[in-house]
Amino acid sequence: MLKVGLTGGIGAGKSEVSRLFVSYGAVLIDADKIAREVVEPGTPGLAAVVEAFGDGVLAADGSLDRPGLGSIVFADQAKLGILNAIVHPLVGARSAELERAAAADSVVVHDVPLLTENTLAPFYDLVVVVDATPETQLDRLVRLRGMAESEARARMAAQATREQRREIADLLIDNDGPLEALEPQVRKVWAELTERAAR
Repeated sequence: MLKVGLTGGIGAGKSEVSRLFVSYGAVLIDADKIAREVVEPGTPGLAAVVEAFGDGVLAADGSLDRPGLGSIVFADQAKLGILNAIVHPLVGARSAELERAAAADSVVVHDVPLLTENTLAPFYDLVVVVDATPETQLDRLVRLRGMAESEARARMAAQATREQRREIADLLIDNDGPLEALEPQVRKVWAELTERAAR
């Protein structure tokens, strides 16, 4: 089994790279998806978040008001730290469980947005970074996701710098251009990953 950490700044196009890897046969463990699952209604995770931040972070249906919580934690590093201390151990435990269930010859791709920030690189056989300039990231967040520029900048500022991500990369995928330029690069990286897995 080859354990791959996949990361990239918000708006860099990591989700698209994940999708391509899955289409080639990767086992994907998506930290963001798991982070949502561990705070679903009725979970100990959601109870802990409500205990830390109050009932105001709940939507009318009892689910977590993610945008509301986001506006609280992305504006305050200490509060973000509290949230991470609740969610990250739960995500780690579930990720390990999913990894154990994968076949021995799998390429297991862990899609981890905050891999750099949480110094998780040593836990993987290698790290793939999806790279784009901050200008490209900002443009995608505003134009494609409809974020206000101030919110997009705050989200970007809460993450590691482009240089910090590039520093931990074993393999780099440049996604500064159009979508059609991405696929051949991802395919090339996939060939390298499968070759390493076979070794």
